[in-house]
Amino acid sequence: MLKAGVLGAGHLGKIHLKLLHQSSKYELVGFFDADTEASSTIESEFGYKSFPTMEALIDACDVIDVVTPTIYHFDCAKKVVEAGKHLFIEKPITQTVAEANTLLQLAEKHGVRGQVGHVERFNPAFMAVSHKIENPMFIEAHRLAEFNPRGTDVSVVLDLMIHDIDAILSVVDSKVKHINASGVSVISETPDIANARIEFENGCVANLTASRISLKRMRKARFFQRDAYISVDFLEKKCEVVKMKDAPEQPDDFAMILTNAEGIKKQIYFDNPEIDENNAILDELETFADAINNNTTPIVSLKQGTEALRVAMQIIENFKKI
Repeated sequence: MLKAGVLGAGHLGKIHLKLLHQSSKYELVGFFDADTEASSTIESEFGYKSFPTMEALIDACDVIDVVTPTIYHFDCAKKVVEAGKHLFIEKPITQTVAEANTLLQLAEKHGVRGQVGHVERFNPAFMAVSHKIENPMFIEAHRLAEFNPRGTDVSVVLDLMIHDIDAILSVVDSKVKHINASGVSVISETPDIANARIEFENGCVANLTASRISLKRMRKARFFQRDAYISVDFLEKKCEVVKMKDAPEQPDDFAMILTNAEGIKKQIYFDNPEIDENNAILDELETFADAINNNTTPIVSLKQGTEALRVAMQIIENFKKI
């Protein structure tokens, strides 16, 4: 079992502590949080060991799970990697692309593995269809949330949209060619609602909208490709796959047939996969343990986390051009 520790014991940090404690692949050593009063409460309430310093926790572990506010990601991660310990770090990987690149170089230098907490990659609905998404040419994603002061220290792009950026980059096998974007600050000092149009070199276009001031919650993405339409509801954990094939000469009475302007007939059918229930956060933590033990590349590597951040920062830079 890998000895694991958590840096940051806020809302998400406590979830990670609970899951690491439950996992059969980790031995939870303890945690460190700069808020000593909160640390004492967590220690007495849950029995997790609170370490006096970050360095003491790092020294006692094989793996460190960084769940601090984003502004502390780089400083914490740098200490972890330079100590030769494996790193799980919440999204976004760092505040800047330069920091993320430095982290990549340090991880390679010290021979440690790292994974970024882009949890939607482990959403059961996305996992059920991701292998069916082949060369999508148009993608539309909406991620809407009700206002919550937690997370507003960063733009809605880094808070919410980056989930969809990472998911899209994982299924589009092409480099980003051009980005147009706009963002509006309504309540926060940083944009609360944003829209981005990402054009890829292979012709694929992705249209993303994210809002943290919506009256309802929504996390949906739709992928359009030749002869197929795939939708993913990340919130409800549902998916739908609609495919088309050449219609048979004698279709049955219940077949759904479309005829285009050229007279070509296509049959519509549904290919909806089974969705296996899971705990996405536990899955991302445990697959990271597997990557360490098997000496393989983590599902969401530091490099992929860096690319998601790079695109997110390009979107944010676009706001300044308006």
